Amino acid sequence: MSASHAETVTFSDLSRNPRAVAERATRLGRVRVTHRDAPDFYLTAADREDQRDRTLATASRLFLALLKHDPTARTLAIAMPEVFPWVRHLATDEVRDFTFELVEALSDAAELDLDDRAEEVIVGWRATARVKANPSEYAAARKPTSGDFGPVEVSA
Repeated sequence: MSASHAETVTFSDLSRNPRAVAERATRLGRVRVTHRDAPDFYLTAADREDQRDRTLATASRLFLALLKHDPTARTLAIAMPEVFPWVRHLATDEVRDFTFELVEALSDAAELDLDDRAEEVIVGWRATARVKANPSEYAAARKPTSGDFGPVEVSA
């Protein structure tokens, strides 16, 4: 369920009248709480969130089962251009690799609560498609490099 303007309350509204906001969240399933000095968040009915978790787990298991019975991921790979039109810039084996990585990331989201991993996979492959879509950028990216590019800082 996406939040529309009518399904948004301010943090001040929540502070002043928590009962009314909670009743609204129960009725609508969730409300978006905006906060001037912090990121927005959702106030969600627990049963609705539990159902969302079960739905994601079911979809994830279904995709994993399809991959188990179709090691080429042909069925899912056929659907990828409809969901992600930019995959047309990827090679066939890259679309397959993207499909496998995405299904694994969805499984991690469903089973391990690692929600950001699926977005990381999509963003990474979209960046690859973006580079490959621009012939001059792709040619530059494929040129060999040499020399020392200096120290690299790794953040934990």
